[in-house]
Amino acid sequence: MRRKQYAVIGIGRFGESIVRELVRMGHEVLAIDTDEDKIQDIADVATQAVQADAMDEKVLKALDITSFDAVIVAVGEDLEASILTSLTLKNLGVKKTIAKAQSDMHGKVLEKIGVDIVVHPERDMGIRLARTLVSNSIIEQIDLSADYGIWELVTPKSLVGQSLLSSGLRPKLGLNILAIKTGDSIVVSPSPDQVINQDDILVVLGPTRSLEKLQRMG
Repeated sequence: MRRKQYAVIGIGRFGESIVRELVRMGHEVLAIDTDEDKIQDIADVATQAVQADAMDEKVLKALDITSFDAVIVAVGEDLEASILTSLTLKNLGVKKTIAKAQSDMHGKVLEKIGVDIVVHPERDMGIRLARTLVSNSIIEQIDLSADYGIWELVTPKSLVGQSLLSSGLRPKLGLNILAIKTGDSIVVSPSPDQVINQDDILVVLGPTRSLEKLQRMG
């Protein structure tokens, strides 16, 4: 895996967790915040930590921000700073911008100004927790977007004994089975005649609404 370079603007809990995980994965990370204490706290973790105002175009140019593979705007409650920083990054021609949204309206504004990926960590965590609480069948889920994801699900009883072809998951729900886990073994890209057994774990890619329907099949 190629060692990539990322910049994280805003070192609150969300931004700090991103910095730590990216560094743990072996990437180079520049941490930026206006708060000197936060920069001192993250200095031993990040590749480089800088106290600076990321809304200042001259500062971003001096940091050669356009050379980074992606820039994450993890600014907290200050919506103006989040929006203006994101806009400045887009105007400078940053390759990929990701920004944290505090609300749906904030997210819509970020999308309008061209942010490549808008994340809603609080909302998404709430949705994930709610799904986990009401269902014992969801093991893991990755939301690729608001409308698409990859879920690990315990096989619904109604599918036991059927092949992938006869289950109709793809034509009826638009779902693709990426893998099937059976005990300690795993079948990647299973064939259409692969039979679904009781206690199998299905790794499924598709629209969130269809994934929810599959989860409710029981």
